[in-house]
Amino acid sequence: MMSSSDSEPSSGPLQPVMDQYYKYSRQYQALLDRITPFVLYRWLGFAGLLSLFMLRIVLAQGWYIVCYAHGIYLLNLLLAFLQPRFDPSLQEDLLADEIEGGGEDGQLPSSRDDEFRPFVRRLPEWQFWLSATRATIVAIFCTMSEAFDVPVYWPILVMYFFVLFFLTMRRQIQHMIKYKYIPFDLGRKARYGNHK
Repeated sequence: MMSSSDSEPSSGPLQPVMDQYYKYSRQYQALLDRITPFVLYRWLGFAGLLSLFMLRIVLAQGWYIVCYAHGIYLLNLLLAFLQPRFDPSLQEDLLADEIEGGGEDGQLPSSRDDEFRPFVRRLPEWQFWLSATRATIVAIFCTMSEAFDVPVYWPILVMYFFVLFFLTMRRQIQHMIKYKYIPFDLGRKARYGNHK
């Protein structure tokens, strides 16, 4: 038999804290929902935050490790943004393994070059912006603490970052050329209906 206290939600000492947390999380989600359609303004806001962060690094002449880690994270996000969700090289490997293993029904895979396949990103634009903005805010807060100001010879970090950027972008461009995809909408967009 259930008592009346079992059917009611528990109201412990943390209930007011949880209520405030849920209230603020709903307000945060409502703010994100309101700014979703404003792509240009969102990216301009991110550029402003990134400029503020870089200005902080240059003027304080410290926190180079934070800057390096932030740059590597942004490079990782950019690569995920440029890659297709379904990697064609992995699909070729799976088809080759299937053929070597006997395959299904003993048939060779047919060419799918003639059908239209839209480019679907591994990391959508919204998630790219949100993750980059959050990371920049965290990086700005990290520059407020002396614990993250590790002494390091910064020209080596800058050189290593540019070498890493060059090598990864070269590999990404070679992948794009090999599998014939462009991750951007270049050219005229199709219009449907009666637009004048």
